[in-house]
Amino acid sequence: MLTAPSLTFGSPSYRSWLRREKIRARDRLAPGLREALSRAVVSRILASPEFRRAETVLLYRAVRGEVRLNSLEAAPEAAGKRLVYPRCTGPGRLTAFLPAGPDPWMSGPFGIQEPVPEQSTPIPPDELDLVLCPCTVFDADCGRMGMGGGFYDRYLPRCGQARIASVAFEVQKVPRVPAAGWDRPTDLVFTEGAVYQNPFGYGRS
Repeated sequence: MLTAPSLTFGSPSYRSWLRREKIRARDRLAPGLREALSRAVVSRILASPEFRRAETVLLYRAVRGEVRLNSLEAAPEAAGKRLVYPRCTGPGRLTAFLPAGPDPWMSGPFGIQEPVPEQSTPIPPDELDLVLCPCTVFDADCGRMGMGGGFYDRYLPRCGQARIASVAFEVQKVPRVPAAGWDRPTDLVFTEGAVYQNPFGYGRS
């Protein structure tokens, strides 16, 4: 059980502590178990009406202990969809790219595999139908905390036509996310155990 230290709920110190604890919980999963749980998460994504309806999907290449979505990329259900990926294009800024060519990947500033701009097509955020974003912490009401860099926090409000979904393992769940002013709750959370729906409906801000 997660036991909080003597910190005020929602304070920057509490948020930092909670983020660290849930990253550790995620990273402690054995590699084989992480792969199996990731495939279970992907199965829930593929079966969802949000994914089935989507034509353009923003996903990510996992780093460290994040849910791995490589089996989604190869799934028959993804055939015909535009699978686009984020690239860090400045402090706190993301741009979505559709990769192309035989080897369109490079390592970004945080060690994440990102599309090579010269071999990829930029996709405006209003063309996205579904955004699958990683998180460090989530709750059953679809509250979300990222890594703290603000990349998704700044980008998600621009995706006005998209359903926004966090992707996580159940070990990252908490009773309540201590949201800060810039945090955007998502519409869904996909885990290996469940699909959580935002009880306030899509587009909650």
